[in-house]
Amino acid sequence: MSDVVDWLLEGDPSIRWQVERDLLDCPASIWLATQRTVGTEGWGTRLLAERDDAGLWAQGLYGPKWISTTYTLLQLWRMGLPRDNAEALESVRVLIDRPVWLFGRAHRQKWEGCVAGFGLALSSWFTIDDPIRDDLVEEILARQLGDGGWNCRADRGEQRHSSFHTTINTMEGLREYCLSGGKHTSDVEKAEALGRQFFAQHQMYRSHRTGRIPDPRMAQLHFPPRWHHDILRGLDYYRAAVAERDGQLADPIALLNGYRRKDGRWPLHQGYGGKVWFSMETGRNPSRWNTLRALRVLRWWNQTG
Repeated sequence: MSDVVDWLLEGDPSIRWQVERDLLDCPASIWLATQRTVGTEGWGTRLLAERDDAGLWAQGLYGPKWISTTYTLLQLWRMGLPRDNAEALESVRVLIDRPVWLFGRAHRQKWEGCVAGFGLALSSWFTIDDPIRDDLVEEILARQLGDGGWNCRADRGEQRHSSFHTTINTMEGLREYCLSGGKHTSDVEKAEALGRQFFAQHQMYRSHRTGRIPDPRMAQLHFPPRWHHDILRGLDYYRAAVAERDGQLADPIALLNGYRRKDGRWPLHQGYGGKVWFSMETGRNPSRWNTLRALRVLRWWNQTG
């Protein structure tokens, strides 16, 4: 274990600070100092350098994937770019004031649950003091379906089966909202509990009727996940929410353990097609991102058992 942690600490600052916080239990003064360097060294600096004077990436709000403003900010969020980063705050404000999300000033005609979840996550991590953030939460909560999840294609009042993808995007946004001290935190936590029931009933990635896997990629390990759900992303949400251990998740935990290599590290499976600014990792080598996330998930699982 110690050699794997040492290997993780040799990686980018975006990985190092999360190792210090989530695996080593370092004092906040230690990991916060490392986190501050995410915007000044390594991958974070490379992504920020692609931002133009208008506060955009690739001159696009939501497209092209995966180099647009929305998706680049999502990557920086997952890397832990400090919440007070001035450039990111300005760019999130651009997305609020443009018709990107229902969250934007000029509301889109069609509700997009995944995009709303992105908007909530970004405006909560890079905390924007704007009432529209609470308006977005209210709209998200009103669209929660009877099975506990969400679906991009379901209008208010219309019952559909929830989508794995929409639900994880929404749940991550709601979690960040709570962590940012949003005023609707109590209601959001109740909604999250129902969302976790949805995932548990589906063992995180299986049909509740047949037990089959709707999309084999959900049984693999990806980073960044973009808008897609997979077992490690879902389990890492449970860890972030400090959720109680649920025996219905033993299946994806076993699958995650099964991916562990003999050297104690985890692989990176083939990603999703689209443009990228650069590749942080390749499938030829073990993945620091997946190893970090797998280790902290298993730590949560073992501590709550």
